[in-house]
Amino acid sequence: MPKERTITVELGDRSYRIVIGSGLLGGQFELAPYVHGPDCLIVSNETVAPLYLAALKQNLPGRDVSEVILPDGESFKTLASAASVIDGLVRAHANRDTTVIALGGGVVGDIAGFAAACYMRGVAFIQVPTTLLAQVDSSVGGKTGVNHADGKNLIGAFHQPQLVLIDTDTLQTLPARELRAGLAEVIKHGAIADADYFSWLETNMAGLLRGDFELLAAAIQRSCEIKAAVVAEDERERGMRALLNFGHTFGHAIENSLGYGEWLHGEAVAAGMVMAAALSQLEDAQFERLKVLLAAASLPIAPPLVGSGRMAAAMKLDKKVQSKVLRFVLLKRIGEACVTADYPAAILEEVLAMADAAAS
Repeated sequence: MPKERTITVELGDRSYRIVIGSGLLGGQFELAPYVHGPDCLIVSNETVAPLYLAALKQNLPGRDVSEVILPDGESFKTLASAASVIDGLVRAHANRDTTVIALGGGVVGDIAGFAAACYMRGVAFIQVPTTLLAQVDSSVGGKTGVNHADGKNLIGAFHQPQLVLIDTDTLQTLPARELRAGLAEVIKHGAIADADYFSWLETNMAGLLRGDFELLAAAIQRSCEIKAAVVAEDERERGMRALLNFGHTFGHAIENSLGYGEWLHGEAVAAGMVMAAALSQLEDAQFERLKVLLAAASLPIAPPLVGSGRMAAAMKLDKKVQSKVLRFVLLKRIGEACVTADYPAAILEEVLAMADAAAS
């Protein structure tokens, strides 16, 4: 395996690299050239900072480095947390040539990126994702934002990073539950875009769960390739990028209905993918393959005890609603998806009733 795997997100003069490898935070990758000004602000959380902040700071010689350490968890993905990052930038007398560096999982990346998008109408930022979910999904593509009490990611901005630096060594300290949650997004990429990749995941899921380095690096690379291609084609989610939301309409409703942080994002997406596949009226054998693969990753394949009415209410603020009509990402078959409002209302009611069955 090569020491580094590099993917480019092609966005003209805003193109950037995704660099994947081992030991990158420990000096195997020179980060300083991507920090164009004299100072930077590192945003991390109380879990990740004690593990990796010192190594990251050593990789920034000659820079004036300040930091903001956030509480850990989805429940802190709020405007208040974004404001605390902006407060940190103000305290550091940050100018437009300051770079914000996100060190952590998807919550940290989303908050830091949103604050960077807002401060002085936009400063540079770098993603250093430390969870599998962030490495394969949320760190790539420039979606930043925070949650509202009534909906997930309702407040945000598109703001592309300068670089995504993925040190696979950080997965060694990732709890098993977090690793499984990241695999939900990996499975999603195969389900919507690459049937061969889905088959590869079926063959290699046990090794991925064991933390096999070679397999994880390969999965991260392929998932990033899929997402990079979609983002390059549709940066602002006006068309095909919405395909990346397979399982997310139901998944976000699960998170909102439970209270953010009860289920991990990947767990909610896993159950959401099963619900979306049911709404797709996917051929039985393919539907079974999806459920079996998710179950093999020890992910939920049924919604929690929330009830259909609560889920339906939560979905009304989904970003795929157009002219008050809710659109879904549905599967034509494994490896091919579409965004559509053409689904039987009766089938949607049956799918939502899965939450009632779970609650009964």
